[in-house]
Amino acid sequence: MYHKEKSIQIKSSASALYNNLSVLRIAPRNLTYFSVVHANVVNMVSASWDGLNYSHRQLQSKEGNVATSSSLIMQAAWCVLPSRELLVLTSQKGIQMYESDGSIMVYWHALDTPEAPTGVSSGAILVFDVPSKGSNITLSEVLEEHKESITDMASECSGSLECIADMVSADDSGLLCVWKSGEDFQLLNKIPGFDMCCSSVKLWKGTVVAAYGTGQIRLYEAVTGIVHVEVNAHARWIYSLDIAPFSGLLLSAAEDSFVRVWHLTMTPESNTVEIAHMYNECVTDTQICGAKFCDGDGYAFAVTGYDLSEIIRYTQA
Repeated sequence: MYHKEKSIQIKSSASALYNNLSVLRIAPRNLTYFSVVHANVVNMVSASWDGLNYSHRQLQSKEGNVATSSSLIMQAAWCVLPSRELLVLTSQKGIQMYESDGSIMVYWHALDTPEAPTGVSSGAILVFDVPSKGSNITLSEVLEEHKESITDMASECSGSLECIADMVSADDSGLLCVWKSGEDFQLLNKIPGFDMCCSSVKLWKGTVVAAYGTGQIRLYEAVTGIVHVEVNAHARWIYSLDIAPFSGLLLSAAEDSFVRVWHLTMTPESNTVEIAHMYNECVTDTQICGAKFCDGDGYAFAVTGYDLSEIIRYTQA
């Protein structure tokens, strides 16, 4: 179903972090951006769609505008907003927001200060108001339903529908919080995790897709928390999930060196979701820590592994 393409070399290897790969497709310029975290540095690569041209940039964790070698970066991801795309870095010291190409830091927010004791492991979710341009970004709300460290968050646009979930957050205890965004965030549901870490979570057509340290994937109805499906997907800890929203393809990657592609189908009459296994790929002797589709149809995906200084790409045959 997929075949391996030429790998993209990065300047330093991937750290063993959940979801340690972020991808942004820039269609007007025929470019794809990739970002991978290594300790206190983010490796960013801009790649042409034909795979012939690359440019590299490294972003370092900062405290204000001063680079700091002691602050580890915990996550780097692109946030695609209606009028803007930002690259957001979270470190032990604070949150950095860059223009999508990493060229300009537009905002920095300090963490764990006396005025705002919201450290990286407190479980707090910070909500920011972001204008369509400029750096006048403000903290508007702090959501404090989680008591353990946040592991992942995902969103999906629900349009103007009332009481439809459009964000889900997960933590180290496996707790999932389902939210409706708006002027203020509204908590719709809390789904217990039974003290097993949920490492990665996605939201698709009102369904929460959650991956766990047990190697299991569970599909929940977001608003009610009813379990649709539970799959013993991997032999070891799952590090990353991704969904291609247009096709319903689901990507999972784990410590067991396997990347798997699944297909989700929605049955509107019964309001249930089914999952079918489609494809396996073994990345030999590699603890996979990031996997992302490179497009909304799932035509291509990319993979990173702990201590691996490359991004491995696959496209449909």
